[in-house]
Amino acid sequence: MGAVTKTFKSGNSVAVRLPKELGIAEGTELEIEETASGVLLRRKAKHTGRDLVEALQRLPKPEKPWKRERIVFPNRTWG
Repeated sequence: MGAVTKTFKSGNSVAVRLPKELGIAEGTELEIEETASGVLLRRKAKHTGRDLVEALQRLPKPEKPWKRERIVFPNRTWG
């Protein structure tokens, strides 16, 4: 079992201190999810798949398709 801590009042919110041993730096964004068995905290992903697709869609379209050289694979014997 991990460390035990207590909640405390911070302004109008309830907060919790995270042990230094977890290695979570100050200012790290965390996602909070309520589950059937409790509350789950996890570091927020830096980029989601949707973010990457949207970034690709913002790239300029090429004027014409690029031509590439044919790839010639050597004949190999496996043994």
